[in-house]
Amino acid sequence: MNEIKPTNTTATDAGDDKDWAAAKLVFDNLKSKKPRPPKPQYAVTIAVSSRTLFNMDAERKIYEEEGLEKYVAYQQEHETEPFKQGVAFPLVKALMTVNSRLRKLYPDSEELFDIVLMTNNHAQVGVRLIYSINHYDLTIERFCMTGGQSPIGYLKAYLTNLYLSKDGDKVTEAIEEGIAAATMFTSGNVENQLSDTQLKVAFDGDAVLFSDESEIIVKKHGLDTFFEHEKEFENKPLAQGPLKCFLEALGKLQRKFYAKNERMTCPIRTYLVTARSAASSGARVLKTLRSWGLEIDEALFLAGAPKGPILEKIRPHIFFDDQMFHIEGAKELGTIAAHVPYGVGQKYHKGKLTEQQAKDAK
Repeated sequence: MNEIKPTNTTATDAGDDKDWAAAKLVFDNLKSKKPRPPKPQYAVTIAVSSRTLFNMDAERKIYEEEGLEKYVAYQQEHETEPFKQGVAFPLVKALMTVNSRLRKLYPDSEELFDIVLMTNNHAQVGVRLIYSINHYDLTIERFCMTGGQSPIGYLKAYLTNLYLSKDGDKVTEAIEEGIAAATMFTSGNVENQLSDTQLKVAFDGDAVLFSDESEIIVKKHGLDTFFEHEKEFENKPLAQGPLKCFLEALGKLQRKFYAKNERMTCPIRTYLVTARSAASSGARVLKTLRSWGLEIDEALFLAGAPKGPILEKIRPHIFFDDQMFHIEGAKELGTIAAHVPYGVGQKYHKGKLTEQQAKDAK
């Protein structure tokens, strides 16, 4: 998986630093109240697709039914009409809230969230996207518009820590490239229910923060064998999963608040929401996080109970899980859920092999 960007500049970065310093000088000499984006190597970069940030369902229908030329013409005709807010919009606003707090504590720091609009839209649609971003006063300065081609190849160049899209195929492609990624799903009316002062991020454990090694045992051999395995290997850390690096990035920013004695008022809060049982298999999870030097603010072990009611109470800006069964349960109760297509869980639905996987196993 992609690594957290270094916090110390090396000799090989000297040229980049010189170029960045020159660009910064030019920017600082311009009279603008708009904050400049942070240097990519220090930032926590969140790449968001245009259809995830904004609701473009009507426009998508025009593209699918009438073709690209009609789609582009429609966008140009309506380029001064802002798009409606999409499923990732509350998350982006929360990221900006954290940035505002960080800038007050560390005016010159480059360790901030950097939101990149990553889309395969045609560049002519960019005018309406820019208008929409300015309409909502979003701080998004970096764009990647690929004119119908997949943007996944640019994710590493943008030093992406997390990629969010509504296109499951692109998300799978990103994960295969070693980049933390998830497919976001629209839920109920959540805009007015989410915190506007704190970013809340909830993670499943196995096949999200951790590898799927333990989940494989559950699927193949059952719970009793799983419990025995976790007890035997309690002191052996689990291998990392696809979103471990994103939790690590969140922890890096959390510690900046702790350093200013603001642990209790930190605007980032993380949750582990796992189907594991605490007494039977929880110790290995907590010891793994400790071995990584990472903290989780709240750990909720549900022992197989539905996650939806707990998530309804937490009201996270985003909840990551590898199993669509849990994603669907979260959506039904109004949680913004994001599917991580990773690990053995992709072969199962509600604990059973999918029809296709069962055929393949014969």
